[in-house]
Order: sequence, then structure tokens, then C-alpha cells
Amino acid sequence: MDFIKEGYKVKSATVIKNLEKRNMEGCYCETVEEAVEKAMSMIKQDDTVGWGGSTTIDQIGIKKLLEEKNIAVYDRDKETDPVEKVKMMKKALTSDVFLTSANAITMDGELLNIDGNGNRVAAYCYGPNSVIVVAGMNKLIRDLDGALKKARLDATVPNTFRTNSQTPCRFTGKCSECTMSDTLCSQILVTRFCKPKNRIKVILVGENLGF
Repeated sequence: MDFIKEGYKVKSATVIKNLEKRNMEGCYCETVEEAVEKAMSMIKQDDTVGWGGSTTIDQIGIKKLLEEKNIAVYDRDKETDPVEKVKMMKKALTSDVFLTSANAITMDGELLNIDGNGNRVAAYCYGPNSVIVVAGMNKLIRDLDGALKKARLDATVPNTFRTNSQTPCRFTGKCSECTMSDTLCSQILVTRFCKPKNRIKVILVGENLGF
């Protein structure tokens, strides 16, 4: 018996129940392959799809699959001109489906996210008709206090290298509440309830994904 996997099943069942009471749809997939299949089943052929910066979405390979299926995407990563990149990021906020992950998810079904530009958390709040959250079980945390600490330690520090930000945490490994122009902690969002119902769909994956 894989004791870790069995533990994931029990924890995910609790989280899914709590997501449902917060008007969010939740499910558990043991593998990335199952998670991608589930996410794709939520996307129609004539949908437009956008995303924010997400290591998890990059890891699972769904972007390539969308391209193979000829589904229209708003891909900011293909824009080399900064102005055009911003335009594409804004278009993603009007997409039918927005793909993202979460910096942390509490056992009580709350989603916590930290964002530098704000486009990713904006999509959580309003805009896209459907928000699909793919999150590894490593993102589960007991409560909001722990979720914020995890995000600022486990997510923000690696993201400084991903985005080439020169904030203090890049060099010290810990948050110093900086107000530098390239801070990655401009916006902190807690999603505790979803309107309309099931607009946000959370796919929990029995693997470590993102950070």
C-alpha cells in the first residue's frame, strides 16, 4: 500500500467537501495524466483559453495539448514585445476558461494566492466564465496563516528566479515585506466563496506540482 497516496485520498475528500460548501467544484486525480484529462473535459472546442504565470500549468503539458486540439488560446508567453504581452494578459481576462494553480489551499477549502502584476488573482475574482485550478497535494495547508507563510516562503522565493526579480527574498530566502517596484507580493487574495456557483473548479493532484 502506498501510504502517502492513501493519505492524499483522505485529505482531498475533506478539502473537496469544504470547497463544495464554498460554491466551488472539487475533484481528486491520482496522476497528472488524469488531471489533464479532467481539465480538458471541462474545455469545449470553441472555448477561448487563457492563463497567468503558473509553473504547475507549465509542468502538466496542457498548453501543448490545447494547441494540438486547435483550441484558441491567449498565450502571453509567445509575445516578445512587452506592450503586446500586456495586451494578451488582458485578453486572457476575457477568456471562456482560465487555467491556473494556487499558491496554497487550506483544509477548509480556502484558496490563497499572491501575485505581482495582479492579472492572475484578477481572473480568480471576475472575468473568465470558468477558472480551472490544478494543484498538487503539496499545496494543501492546515489554515490561512500557514498558507500565507507557505506562499511567501515556498512560492515567492523561487518565483524571483523565474521572473528575475531583484527583491530581498531572492538573496535572503525570506520575506522582508518589501515595497520594491518588482515585488511579487503586490496582491494577496483569499478566495473563500465562489460566485456564480462552480465557476471555480479545483483539480487536486496526488503529486508534487509547482511550488
